[in-house]
Amino acid sequence: MSEDSELELLLSLDGASFEAAEGYVVEFSARRTEPTPARPHGLSYALVFRPREGEPFVRFDNAHAVKAPGGKFVKPPAAHDHWHRTEKDPGRPYTFTTAAQLLEDFWREVTRVIDERRLHHDL
Repeated sequence: MSEDSELELLLSLDGASFEAAEGYVVEFSARRTEPTPARPHGLSYALVFRPREGEPFVRFDNAHAVKAPGGKFVKPPAAHDHWHRTEKDPGRPYTFTTAAQLLEDFWREVTRVIDERRLHHDL
C-alpha cells in the first residue's frame, strides 16, 4: 500500500466510532491541515480507546505539546505528536512516520490494554 493510500485510509476514519469490546469504544479524528512545525505532516489526528463513559485508556494525538522526558533542560520536540499510555498518563512524545504505522501502534496499545484488563477481570 502506498503512503498516499495509507493516509487516505486514516482520513476515511474521521468521525468513526466502533465498539472494540463490550462497553469500550475506539474513536477516530483525522483531517488534513496546513503543515506547521507542530504538525509537519499536515495532519491533525486523535485515535482514542476508552470506556463508553469515562476517560481514554489509550490516546494517540497531536492536539498539544507534551514535555520531553529528561527534565527542564531537554528541549521538547517541535511536533506535537504524542500518545497517552493510560488514562492518567500526561503524554509522551510519539514519532509519526506514516499513517499505517500510527494505526498499527494504536491497535497494538488497544490490544495491550484489553489483554491487561481481561487479566485483571476489568473488561
